[in-house]
Amino acid sequence: METLSQKTISVSKENALAQKKWVVVDAEGQILGRMCSKVAKILRGKYKPCFTPNQDCGDNVIIVNAAKIELTGKKMTDHVYIRYTGYPGGQRFSNPEIELKKSPERYIKKVVKGMLPKNRLGNRLITNLYVFDGPEHNMQAQQPVKIDINTLK
Repeated sequence: METLSQKTISVSKENALAQKKWVVVDAEGQILGRMCSKVAKILRGKYKPCFTPNQDCGDNVIIVNAAKIELTGKKMTDHVYIRYTGYPGGQRFSNPEIELKKSPERYIKKVVKGMLPKNRLGNRLITNLYVFDGPEHNMQAQQPVKIDINTLK
């Protein structure tokens, strides 16, 4: 008796099903959380048919114009980040406006890292993200493809 059988193929380094691409995302006028969640999905490889949860099968992402990101409502000034240095009187407060002025690259990387798995795979995936403050980037040798982040679901 013949039955239809399909084998599940997992992506690994040996069978090289996951061909990594380089993509460029323009952050100008984009909403921070919506753009970063789509970038996290691209880094993870969830838009590919060969997605494997325990492998790095995502693409390399270049984000340009990081300083021109937007937040909805009054979050830019009213949202408060609290951290503690560990010393008496060491409670520090910050908001997205201060963080974006200080280093937009570091702020966007922090937001995307929070949307990735909290394990060794997440640490490996965040190295595939490159963020640049202005419209120029130094990754032309990789021949990145510019994508419109708004067309992704």
